[in-house]
Amino acid sequence: MDRETRVFAESYFRGLRGRLPSNVCRTPGRVDFIEKPDSFSYTDFFKGYLLPNVPCVFSSAFTESWGSRRHWVTPSGKPDFDYLLQNYGDVVVPVANCGVQEYNSNPKEHMPFRDYISYWKEFIQGDYSSPRGCLYLKDWHLCRDSSAEGLFTLPVYFSSDWLNEYWDALDVDDYRFIYMGPTGTWSPFHADIFRSFSWSVNICGRKKWFFFPPGQEEALRDCHGGLPYDVTAPSFLDSRLHPVCEHCSPPLEITQEEDTISINHNWVNGCNLANMWHFLQQELCTVQQEISEWRNTMPDWHHHCQVIMRSCSGINFEEFYHFLEVIAKRRLLLVKDIGPGEVECVEGSGLGPQQTIFDIGRIAEVLASVVVNPDFQRVDTSMFSQQPEDLLQQLEEVVAATESL
Repeated sequence: MDRETRVFAESYFRGLRGRLPSNVCRTPGRVDFIEKPDSFSYTDFFKGYLLPNVPCVFSSAFTESWGSRRHWVTPSGKPDFDYLLQNYGDVVVPVANCGVQEYNSNPKEHMPFRDYISYWKEFIQGDYSSPRGCLYLKDWHLCRDSSAEGLFTLPVYFSSDWLNEYWDALDVDDYRFIYMGPTGTWSPFHADIFRSFSWSVNICGRKKWFFFPPGQEEALRDCHGGLPYDVTAPSFLDSRLHPVCEHCSPPLEITQEEDTISINHNWVNGCNLANMWHFLQQELCTVQQEISEWRNTMPDWHHHCQVIMRSCSGINFEEFYHFLEVIAKRRLLLVKDIGPGEVECVEGSGLGPQQTIFDIGRIAEVLASVVVNPDFQRVDTSMFSQQPEDLLQQLEEVVAATESL
């Protein structure tokens, strides 16, 4: 990131005045196709897509050097089952049954990878049908395994990735996944974890995507307030079940229409941190409404709300603060090393000092909202390694000191 881009981004967020980008940005009428890596910079992606939260499609030229594209795919463009079995046959993988609805998702089981490949081959031989149903290998954390090295190179456009940076620092989890499945496998309608960004690269095959702009989900709810399981089902068009669907904008469509393997990451950074914080506040509000009748009789009611929220969403206010703290302290260490004449990013050296300064500013703005939130103020912070107000002051001092850099 260069200084001009950082200043542009800071001005952009000041103009939002605390609103989310999805509430002020016009939804594009089409999805841009980016063909040539050499003529598409990080700045182009940052300004045109990250900041306004707009999808785009990269050509296969961006990933032509990936090891997975060389080793996982046959010359005819199909999954190389022999190679995959030889290297991952004994690994236990998560598999969802696309033919069974469990709430608004699909039930999962775990099986050895070789058993899934056997099923896949039988599914193809059975004219893409099986009495076992339509099984989809999804959310496989292969990238936590050392054997995943060399399979892909993280594109610079996605390298500001706080979500995986945080979980890597804790060494307990990540949000890097492998998806594999035959023609007909699919995922139900959903919004990604924590309202994060997501990128998905097809190593082989084709998928069809339906994107509804943020906020449109309110027009998709049924008469009971629930979101649809399948937006392609005929029942979705029934006005008695979905009375306000007619007011919804049509989805942006990008054309598992073939046997497909994909690598997928969820990621959060300064551009969508406020979205994540907004989502967490909504999640807590939902929990509080669900158990509101016990508010005056349940000891530590607010604490129980946080516990329930974490079990449902994977994170609560306390862990969100720790997430901010970990990223903030890593950026504060980097900013100390910025010397005179070193504020511009050198080609090939990463995102650079200006990105560090931008990140600190974004954390400071969101943390300022966190510390005044009444529900966060009820969280016991006595055991925190650094008090939120002290961290905020430290960040704001750095923001002031680096403003002119």
